[in-house]
Amino acid sequence: MRSVAVDGLDIDSHDLFFGSLVVNGVDVVPFVDAELNRQFPGRELQKAQTPEGLRDGWVAVQAAWETTVTNTPPELVDAHVEGEWSLAQTLRHLVLATDAWLRGGVMEVEQPFHEIGQIFTGAAEMGFDVSIFRGDEPAFEDILAVRAERQQLVTDFLTTATPDLLAEERDNPWGDGDWHPTVGDCVRVILEEEWAHLRYVRRDLALLA
Repeated sequence: MRSVAVDGLDIDSHDLFFGSLVVNGVDVVPFVDAELNRQFPGRELQKAQTPEGLRDGWVAVQAAWETTVTNTPPELVDAHVEGEWSLAQTLRHLVLATDAWLRGGVMEVEQPFHEIGQIFTGAAEMGFDVSIFRGDEPAFEDILAVRAERQQLVTDFLTTATPDLLAEERDNPWGDGDWHPTVGDCVRVILEEEWAHLRYVRRDLALLA
């Protein structure tokens, strides 16, 4: 785009960090990434390559989530903005992410998903079996209970993870045979999901408050 008026332009993209965004000849992606790291201490560890770094990153993001969940008024846990997921739905999706990348990808459990998980939009059209997931809205207490189980699962896994284990190759749990992630890659995807959705939730709760 050339000679365009961009005053007030608001861009929100999870895919921003997989490419470049050039403004007046400057790639602004590294600046956005650095600012988000400043706003969310520990976020930079989502790219960690060592067991220690991943453990520290997991502790940081779980502490941030605990603050958000604890401080959210009960009347807002199911509220959402412009079709975005609510806090309750987001926590269900993080259950799904852990199930996919840790239970499915790393542990190679044949059917890794809990029924309370929130599948991503368009999954059925992409050929995924969504019948195992609940069609109703679970109680928030039930969501928190399953979420806590999955959080502990990641904590326990990282407690004993070694560099050799993180380097082992796995299949993509979503079935794309062109990419064979390492165990470390799978853990980093979980961390990326945790930080990205924390930002979305805090953004939306600020608008709803």
